[in-house]
Amino acid sequence: MQIPYELALGWRYTRAGRATRRNGFISFISGVSMLGIALGVAALIIVLSVMNGFQKEVRDRMLSVVSHIEIFAPGGAALPDPQRTLAEARSNPQVVGAAPFVAAQALLARGEDMKGALVRGIDPAHEGEVTDLAAANAAAIAQLVPGEFRVVLGAELARSLGVITGDVVTLIAPSGQVTPAGVVPRLKQMTVAGTFDSGHYEYDSALVLLHHQDAERIFRLEGPTGIRLKLKDLHQARAVAYELAGSLSGDLLIRDWTQQNKTWFAAVELEKRMMFIILTLIVAVAAFNLVSTLVMTVTDKRADIAILRTLGASPRSIMGIFVVQGAMVGVIGTLSGLLLGLLIAVNIDVIVPALESLLQANFLPKDIYLISKMPSDPQSSDILPIAIISLVLSFLATLYPSWRASRVNPAEALRYE
Repeated sequence: MQIPYELALGWRYTRAGRATRRNGFISFISGVSMLGIALGVAALIIVLSVMNGFQKEVRDRMLSVVSHIEIFAPGGAALPDPQRTLAEARSNPQVVGAAPFVAAQALLARGEDMKGALVRGIDPAHEGEVTDLAAANAAAIAQLVPGEFRVVLGAELARSLGVITGDVVTLIAPSGQVTPAGVVPRLKQMTVAGTFDSGHYEYDSALVLLHHQDAERIFRLEGPTGIRLKLKDLHQARAVAYELAGSLSGDLLIRDWTQQNKTWFAAVELEKRMMFIILTLIVAVAAFNLVSTLVMTVTDKRADIAILRTLGASPRSIMGIFVVQGAMVGVIGTLSGLLLGLLIAVNIDVIVPALESLLQANFLPKDIYLISKMPSDPQSSDILPIAIISLVLSFLATLYPSWRASRVNPAEALRYE
């Protein structure tokens, strides 16, 4: 099979030797352009993979406490028919777990210390179906027996109140009793049955778990305020919530996990998008270095271009030769960057500890950051656009120098040869 001479000449110019000082300098500039593209592509892949890793780590920690979907009655009231709602929710093929809950706000006191708390009444028998927190703290959750008024506290909340397992705390409910002296808050002493550490500060510092029947008594409810669901695919939460909105009976509100943390996810996506744009500019700068490389190559090869033109080569063929040369630099640089970026992103859990040991430094101290290890999650949805953008920018950078090469006048070029 005969290879087109445009491709053969373009490849030969790409790997041109260093016979002369000028050729050597052009080869050096070409190599710098190739290296710049590779480093830009690698940096994009590494940064986006690390950002994906942090996002996944925070999301997993959050979903260990938060369910995929919550169904609740308006105004914090009890569900009108929780058993029917449970049955209708479980009938959806995407739902793999369902559990009732009571959600309320209260104060938690220990001596003179008082903290605001998010109270969640749960059913210990079914809580493990909807969150990983119950499975990870099964022994403590099992002690939540109705009528015993026991609680499981977040580790940070317990630390701030100075309590340990077995201590007694006072739960102050906002819905008080009306007396001649006015409205008196309802107080109930609770025994700490244990603590949990989800790795998510927002919940570890405020969440209080107790049996849902105890919560109903304290807050004067006639049943659970909502149903929590777990799905086969957490990414289908929004679609499933939309389906449930049309299939559930009664006046109910439905919220999926992306809505509960909408601001945080929006901020992460915006930051990721901005980093993508900034690092793409680095790739663009490296790609457009090809313009200077090819312009110098065209100037150096004017005599060759003239000879090819006199032998019958068309301007389109001359343009194709230099497009091939620039495209080869872009392809090699992009592929090298992809390999380097993926190699580092996949092995970042080994590379970062090695750098910390070498530099005697700790990049993510445990006492400052919730996530003390550098996570990484390379995704094809990021890698493919990076490769395409790099190749397109490299191709665009070849057009002007290649067009100039096709406009070289043979007689003018050979006048002084």
